[in-house]
Amino acid sequence: MSDYVRYVTQAIGAAVFTTLTAFTGLYLAFRPRSVQYPQDNLACQSKPAKGDKHARVSMHNKEGKLLEYLYDDAKTCYEAFTRGARVSNNGPSLGWRDGANAPYQWISYNDVLVRAADLGAGMQAKGMKPENTTCIGIYSQNRPEYVILEQACYMYSMVVVPLYDTLGPDACSYILKQAEISMVICDTNTKVNSLLSRIGETPGVKTIVVMEEVTGENNNNAMQKGVELITFKEVETLGKANPKELNPCTPEDLAFICYTSGTTGDPKGAQITHKGIIATASSCGVLMEPLNVGPSDVLISYLPLAHVYEQLTETFVHMVGGKVGFFRGDIRGLLDDLAELKPTLFPSVPRLLNRIYDKAMAAASASKIKNVLLNMALNSKEKDLKKGIVKRNIWDKIVFKKIQQSLGGRVKLITSGSAPLSPKVLTFMRCAAGCVVIEGFGQTECSGVATCQMLGEAEAGHVGPPLPCCMVKVVDVPEMGYFADDDKGEVCVKGPNLFSSYLKNEEKTSEALDDDGWLHTGDIGEWLPNGTLKIIDRIKHIFKLSQGEYIAPEKIETVYVRCPLVAQSFIHGDSLKSCLVAVVVPDPDTLPKWAKETLGLTGTMEQMCANQAVKEHILKDMTDMGKAAGLKSFEQVKDIHLHHELFSVENGLLTPTFKSKRQDIKKFFATQLDEMYSKLD
Repeated sequence: MSDYVRYVTQAIGAAVFTTLTAFTGLYLAFRPRSVQYPQDNLACQSKPAKGDKHARVSMHNKEGKLLEYLYDDAKTCYEAFTRGARVSNNGPSLGWRDGANAPYQWISYNDVLVRAADLGAGMQAKGMKPENTTCIGIYSQNRPEYVILEQACYMYSMVVVPLYDTLGPDACSYILKQAEISMVICDTNTKVNSLLSRIGETPGVKTIVVMEEVTGENNNNAMQKGVELITFKEVETLGKANPKELNPCTPEDLAFICYTSGTTGDPKGAQITHKGIIATASSCGVLMEPLNVGPSDVLISYLPLAHVYEQLTETFVHMVGGKVGFFRGDIRGLLDDLAELKPTLFPSVPRLLNRIYDKAMAAASASKIKNVLLNMALNSKEKDLKKGIVKRNIWDKIVFKKIQQSLGGRVKLITSGSAPLSPKVLTFMRCAAGCVVIEGFGQTECSGVATCQMLGEAEAGHVGPPLPCCMVKVVDVPEMGYFADDDKGEVCVKGPNLFSSYLKNEEKTSEALDDDGWLHTGDIGEWLPNGTLKIIDRIKHIFKLSQGEYIAPEKIETVYVRCPLVAQSFIHGDSLKSCLVAVVVPDPDTLPKWAKETLGLTGTMEQMCANQAVKEHILKDMTDMGKAAGLKSFEQVKDIHLHHELFSVENGLLTPTFKSKRQDIKKFFATQLDEMYSKLD
């Protein structure tokens, strides 16, 4: 990922010195046509729902009905794929490449369906029952076989249960046991070995299928432990020789069980139905209609298929007959894959977009000329955006060309999800990418998305109106001072896109879903006058200080990470204490340069974090930023501990979706937190 970001940031480099007039004549002669999206619908983007004054629905809802599907022939994920085969005229479906210098190869829609039928029949020959209680585990990176396995399951009403590395071995074992999985499909022998090493904890696993050739070591190990180890190709061959009648899924059937790692405790298995994922994908189809997404479009698949965000995106692309090209599995090679694939659809996450923005700003600040040209380009592009115009003009040739080329040069839609995106970053990307960039809000339990910005939207700082498939409302949170009558409160969602329950966990299900079927998201939202939703706070991690003041740490952390020298922060409070303290990880890219220029300090990150002058400056910056953002005095931290290593999935301090594992961070820094309070007492 760092290689990719470094390349992108070269956008504001030598190109900005190119003489403007040298391009003007050619550009005016051959400039691309602009696309203008309607503006008259942006002033009123949602409407009140009948029967609940605090709930709102999409303006696309007709007669008060929530959208369940867009096409009569695509009511399940299997039907969505078969529809894609028809509307694309059996066009290319899944693409991959075998090396850095290799072109993409493609398999057609119908060939995927044939292989899926063979695989499904082969799984039945190995004892898997074609019914909706049969769970098949898949432990693999994104690749064509992943989708073939999914379609095989859907053809025979089986349920897909994804596993992924960052869950950790304990969580994987827990999932295999809870979901009663007896067959797991792996992409590599390394993962086979990982499963076999803990097979004593998962006695229900009887068959492991691997997409590679079986190694002798794994084969012997499997035989010793009573597990059948067979290749993916062998299962397909077995199914071809023993065909089975299809038993396709229904809309009400489970499609997959998405385990959310959470920040504490065991993972929860959110059960997602075909109806749920199709309702959400269909709603996206309604919103994306002006883009005419279809068989000519290409999606780059690099975000984990184990997460619902990518599942939703690929389901939508399959439904309209588009192509899905997979990255080679190494994020360091993503840049090369993008250059070869030239996708038109690029789903992303704030973590990546933030890094692109930060590096671009840092590059521009290094030169007055670069900074002036960047600001001129941004001002010009923003004027077009406010008119609903998305086009590539001369500034794209001079300032933003490399950013756009780094994405392949053909992207027409970028989506951002999984976490909040800063308004300034969103606006920058809309200018720099030269295409539609929109942000959505949702979570696994609502099939990925509940609200999404409209095409042509120029304003940032909100997450759009409800999707056509759901209602969204806010409810009172009196302990935090939020009331629905003021259009503020906890965001709740209701509609066919909701998960059915957490697998074998009634307690957590009842915490998430109330008696009226509303999903309580744990996020605090505010309805804006134009009918869009703005996320303003978080409820799930609130705590009290000794004087009775409620603290929402994630809101404060969001403010502090805007400081140029702050990469990550963890806010900590104690009900017996009257103030807050924090663990802060300085930005490893900006701190060394700042320390050298300002303090004449050089050395390792660890040495700089131990420097008192560095600490005092960062604490002052955070306090100033907090004041500017309107934090109350009791929300400001009174002391900080600087840590030299970023919180990460690998060191156990972030979840696989890059959320802070608050209890683990608290435990890891217990000594430092206690020391800060002892000094303040």
